[in-house]
Amino acid sequence: MVPTSQQLAKIIRSHALKMVHQANASHIGSCLSIADILAVLYNKILRVDSRRSDWPERDRFILSKGHAAAILYAVLAEKGFFPKEWLKDYCKDGALLTGHISHHVPGVEVSTGSLGHGLPIACGMALAAKRDGKPYRVFALLSDGELDEGSNWEAILFAGHHQLDNLTVIVDYNKIQSFGTVKDVLNLEPLAEKWKSFGWSVREINGHDFETIETTLGNLPFEQNRPSVVIAHTVKGKGISFMENKLEWHYKSPKDEQLKDALNELEKES
Repeated sequence: MVPTSQQLAKIIRSHALKMVHQANASHIGSCLSIADILAVLYNKILRVDSRRSDWPERDRFILSKGHAAAILYAVLAEKGFFPKEWLKDYCKDGALLTGHISHHVPGVEVSTGSLGHGLPIACGMALAAKRDGKPYRVFALLSDGELDEGSNWEAILFAGHHQLDNLTVIVDYNKIQSFGTVKDVLNLEPLAEKWKSFGWSVREINGHDFETIETTLGNLPFEQNRPSVVIAHTVKGKGISFMENKLEWHYKSPKDEQLKDALNELEKES
């Protein structure tokens, strides 16, 4: 039986927690904030084929916040792009599943991690599809802290100018970046108005409401001749009470007892 988006989100949260723990790695908070979005994308929205990860007409998805690699690897494994056993080797020396997302992994379009790269690449893919008359769509998931990068605003201006209505950006607006709150480090507000002024069609949603995510992403583009952006209001560390809205879980790795508590908490979810 195919899991619902809610069930898939729970499963990939569990995978990511175990992966980050065993590797003594970072970024679990960043993984958990986008689990619900990824579950809906891969369950309901993206036109992809796990048997043919290089299918020419597939939708392209770019995780620009490449430090959240564990959660994307988890959903790709659950959707059959590669064996789930690979997840056990996450971040190990010589393993295919590196700590920042790698294009050598089936289902991954580009390697990312240096922030501000994903959207410019997505713009190029979307423009190429337009000029070649191809039907595929391009999706890029960005972090809010990543919007401090000037390369993103150059790309945002480019996409609006070229009327890339086959391009959709999702902003993981969890409001915490590596060294503080987004508001304190470099305030983005008024964020929606900024995107609109660059020629984008904007929607703001609760990034943990499965029905809203599916409905919003199921009605693309929002306007003809305009790229679409979904500002998804999320919670860093979502799903694990002692991680939610806590800055330290940007870099901290769960210890044995914390992993046990986190997995127990997920198991108790309805």
